[in-house]
Amino acid sequence: MTRRRPLWRAALVRLGGALVALWLVATVAFAVLQLLPGDPAEAALGGPGSQASVEALEAAREQYGLDRPLPVQYVAYLGRVLTGDLGTSYSHRAPVTAVMGPLIGPTLTLAVLGLLAAWVLALVTAMIATGMSRAAARVASGVELVASVLPGFWLASVLVIVFSSRLDWFPPVSNGSAAGLVLPVLSLAIPLAGYLSQTMREGMLEAMASPFALAARTRGESQWGLRVRHALRHGLVPGINLSGWSFGYLVSGAVVIETVFARPGLGRSLVAAVISRDVPLVLGVTLFAALGYVVVTMLADALSTAVDRRGAA
Repeated sequence: MTRRRPLWRAALVRLGGALVALWLVATVAFAVLQLLPGDPAEAALGGPGSQASVEALEAAREQYGLDRPLPVQYVAYLGRVLTGDLGTSYSHRAPVTAVMGPLIGPTLTLAVLGLLAAWVLALVTAMIATGMSRAAARVASGVELVASVLPGFWLASVLVIVFSSRLDWFPPVSNGSAAGLVLPVLSLAIPLAGYLSQTMREGMLEAMASPFALAARTRGESQWGLRVRHALRHGLVPGINLSGWSFGYLVSGAVVIETVFARPGLGRSLVAAVISRDVPLVLGVTLFAALGYVVVTMLADALSTAVDRRGAA
């Protein structure tokens, strides 16, 4: 009974922090969109090219509540969000939830596969690098560093040139097939794998230099067994803790990747919404990304506690 209370308290603190984070994201996004140039009412009527009359603009402001003071608009916006109403998209003339619905699946598929591929690459790289000599480990560290800073647009373009244009292994644009997912997934996974591998390898090397690792060696444990049975757990925990950040990185990276590979998804929709000043749609996509980040972070906290039982003590 005495151990459950701290766990419940920690869960409540995390939940409270998650709610505060969502509120801050919603507030900052609302404030930033108010600073964008242009008239929201004009955007609601099709943009500057629509040549809307003064009467039509006034009617649009009244319809969308744009004629009210900003604090009133902000409170009304938060009230709608709490009830699940994200408003009506200006450019699509449909509820934001209806616009986002068909796009969530492709973006989540890309993000989840990118995360899984990044973890596979990072695990393999970290396991191999921890068994190398110092010189080889430095080379591996350099490769990880280069991979982690590769620009998504540049990497996607290189992958298309090499594996699509020259080798003709994969299609240059997404065509709904499994092969059409390979290059977009790798474009997201490779930089993330470089970052995860660095973090995991550092944790594993630290564990292999600890007293319990020395004791395991004296009992006849091989280097490979030491890495798998003992050091790997210490490398997994920091990697898992980064999963929330990883999800945010993958969703933001999807903006570029979906554009390069002509994939349907929230990323391309967000770019178009920002250009057309579709405020409700921009806010909806932003809130969805923030919610996903919060959920993945909380799941990662629970998983890291399960992997490293000392965290539950």
